[in-house]
Amino acid sequence: MQGSANLNIMIKAARKAGRSLVKDFREVENLQVSMKGAGDFVSKADLAAEAILKEELLGARPTYGWLAEEGGEINGQDPTRRWIVDPLDGTTNFLHGLPHWAISIALEHKGQIVSGVIYDAAKDEMFYAEKGMGAWLNDSNRLRVSGRTRMIESIFATGIPFAGKNTLPATLQDLARIMPECAGVRRFGSAALDLAYVAAGRYDGFWERELNIWDIAAGYLIVQEAGGMVGPIRNGHEPLEHGDIVAANGEIFDRFAKIIRARD
Repeated sequence: MQGSANLNIMIKAARKAGRSLVKDFREVENLQVSMKGAGDFVSKADLAAEAILKEELLGARPTYGWLAEEGGEINGQDPTRRWIVDPLDGTTNFLHGLPHWAISIALEHKGQIVSGVIYDAAKDEMFYAEKGMGAWLNDSNRLRVSGRTRMIESIFATGIPFAGKNTLPATLQDLARIMPECAGVRRFGSAALDLAYVAAGRYDGFWERELNIWDIAAGYLIVQEAGGMVGPIRNGHEPLEHGDIVAANGEIFDRFAKIIRARD
């Protein structure tokens, strides 16, 4: 797909940061790691990738705002646009040598996500979308959500809370309800890639609570542009504001969401 200038900037920035992360990933045992919270690590590689993304994105668009996991928020001269960035989604996988992690970049304009990029540098898979232009993988592969219509043939992804997070009981209840109805549930450790995989038809749906906007902003748009549906788990919530999200293909969304929302 021939993307806009902004999308090209995002893809270029993701590739540059991805090269840095892949280099550090090969030396993962030597990384300096500090505890940021129970089960939530931040590494030298993570911070280096964010610095690259900040330099590339704000260097190209210095008036835009900035919101990122490690570096916080910067108000731009242009109040209508901001970059929303997760430099390393799947940090725990990264630090354990598991090649399933990604860079997530979204561009917000007037409160709407208009461009999104999720780059799986370990596998060199670039998922991206622009509002109204469809969703794509690498140079020319159009993304479409799966066409499955039966829950029992579908597989779903989620994040299982770790280290004392208070959403664990709700998630265990979700699993007890959903697993008898489907072909399986996967927990791969990267919400950004979970959404990208829904867009690619690899998963039929995804749900999770208490996510941050940088975890899901790009994936939110990519799923929609791939023909999928996205909504909140709890009534009255908005996924990008409140962090609870359910996504699936249109054929099974209502049945899947009803099961997940039963407790909430």
